[in-house]
Amino acid sequence: MESKHVNPPNDAIVAVDIGTTKVCAVVGRRNEHDKLEVLGFGKVDSEGVLRGVVSNIEKTVNAITEAIRLAERQSGLKCKEVHVGIAGQHIKSLQHRGMLTRDNDHTEISRRDIERLIGDMYKLVLPPGDKILHVIPQEYTVDNEQGITDPIGMSGIRLEANFHIITGQITASNNIHRCVERAGMRVNNLTLEPIASAAAVLSEEEKEAGVALVDIGGGTTDITIFKDGIIRHTAVIPFGGNVVTGDIKDGCNVMAHHAEKLKVKYGSALAQEVYDNRIIAIPGLRGRDPKEISEKNLARIIQARVEEIFDYVVWEIRRSGYDRKLIGGIVVTGGGSLLRHIDKLVELHTGQSCRVGTPVEHLGHGYHKNLCSPIYATSIGLLLKGFDDLEQGKIRAATAAPVEEPVAEEEPEEALAGMDNGGKWLETIFKKTKEWFEAEPDTEF
Repeated sequence: MESKHVNPPNDAIVAVDIGTTKVCAVVGRRNEHDKLEVLGFGKVDSEGVLRGVVSNIEKTVNAITEAIRLAERQSGLKCKEVHVGIAGQHIKSLQHRGMLTRDNDHTEISRRDIERLIGDMYKLVLPPGDKILHVIPQEYTVDNEQGITDPIGMSGIRLEANFHIITGQITASNNIHRCVERAGMRVNNLTLEPIASAAAVLSEEEKEAGVALVDIGGGTTDITIFKDGIIRHTAVIPFGGNVVTGDIKDGCNVMAHHAEKLKVKYGSALAQEVYDNRIIAIPGLRGRDPKEISEKNLARIIQARVEEIFDYVVWEIRRSGYDRKLIGGIVVTGGGSLLRHIDKLVELHTGQSCRVGTPVEHLGHGYHKNLCSPIYATSIGLLLKGFDDLEQGKIRAATAAPVEEPVAEEEPEEALAGMDNGGKWLETIFKKTKEWFEAEPDTEF
């Protein structure tokens, strides 16, 4: 992909998705039509992350460094600050109600009052080792008037609100910061990955109608439920695509890398959609015959595990209380959504309408075809969240800078020789002397 330098380089933002199976880095900026223009991206295999949590610092640092290097090479920008996603089984959510008593009921409720109310939520007492990642307002109440979505400009003494609070482990957050810093960059913001994915693949109409986003990653499956344009529920299920690969490995008695290839190339989430039932031959170990596997049996193994994952999804939707209020149904994204017929399986298993979400709605014209894949949903969403924070003044813009070409240092003798040959040395002396004579005196006599 060719580099594009139309806007100033400090308008660019860098997003890094540290996943269980891959690390994606994307450099982008917003064009004049308010669309994302991706300047460069890189994707490398991840070996130091287990179920969304960093388990090996060194391997994760190497993966981040390589992904950033690929993105820098395409974009022509040197990355300094990045927006990173966080996920994992340690992520939890809770509901809390806050209240703020104002001094004067004649003055209007301002943004500062909202920020004070949100700031109070960060003072909640949490279990040891946890920290608050996001505080998301639901509805506000002003002097017993309920159901207010935006109280700014109203008058009242008592301001109350329901909040959806997302927490995570401090050690998981610190490990992400440590990996990014050891890769030579700084974390500008840390965003929950399912929230970022929702920003990339969901429309405002779907969020208003009610929809459940299911992001099937390599190590975890993340759920985000929207209703009336507001995040109502978030959850993380500790199963993902790697569990499906493990089932194929055990069920077909093959090597792990062969199981992954079987899943990607021949896998289907719905066994009844496999009609021809081809026989797939897997190379045997040294001196052994190839192993033959039925495509329909492969689909049965995959379907059993995917149905189990969506049993947990249905349970989370019911726990949220919005199981009968999701007009938009379910949207699946992430690498696991690339399984053939997964949308049909979800519809049959859950009774909800389903589609596969790709992050193309917010991309400008001329994007690379690889970015159409759901595996980039989180990365594109992190970019969108970064620009939202930039507009709100939460971050500064200088996250990337042009790559400077290295300048070769000259030896002193060569530099002097160059001056003498070009006459630049004498020209400089004459210029300085002329300026000194023509300058007005500082002191009058």
